[in-house]
Amino acid sequence: MKKLTLFLSLMMLAFTMTTTAKDARLEKTKNYTIEAKVEGKSIGTINVSLWPELAPKTVANFDKLVKEGAYDGTAFHRVIPGFMIQGGDPNSKDKPKNTWGMGDPSQAKVPAEFSDIHHDRGILSMARSQDINSASSQFFICHGDAGFLDNQYTVFGKVTSGLDVVDKIVNMPRDKNDNPNTKVEMFITVDKGTSK
Repeated sequence: MKKLTLFLSLMMLAFTMTTTAKDARLEKTKNYTIEAKVEGKSIGTINVSLWPELAPKTVANFDKLVKEGAYDGTAFHRVIPGFMIQGGDPNSKDKPKNTWGMGDPSQAKVPAEFSDIHHDRGILSMARSQDINSASSQFFICHGDAGFLDNQYTVFGKVTSGLDVVDKIVNMPRDKNDNPNTKVEMFITVDKGTSK
């Protein structure tokens, strides 16, 4: 009985240590604000922290696109309640809606940077085609648990506030292709509070 009690105590200690240990890869952040607009009116902001030590190439690409204004005016073109909202396709700025999500083949591709970080509610991850190294500008924010994507898509950040805005976007009326009936545009800025 004493051996069993000792074993259980050690197991609980190990579990506590693994669940409370900080992941050093997530301590350094780059922070951004995503403003969502419908018909020119703000419906709120989503604050996100990206992890350059977890996915350095992905974060560098995202940062470059933000600073170039590449995301501004693009849409959250695919919304699935309980799963995710996806956006960032340059086609969604001014091309026909049936091209949204197809991407621009001339965009630079970012190699996969898979990790053990779980696709949980609020996680940012890169969209891609069948080619695992085909991510470019499109990303998605998990609305619910999407663990089936773990180790197959590049996680690069997390929502720190504004999940209520993600909820608004994901619940907008949409068509049979999961495109919102009314365009939801994004405008992304770098936060001044970004850690170095």
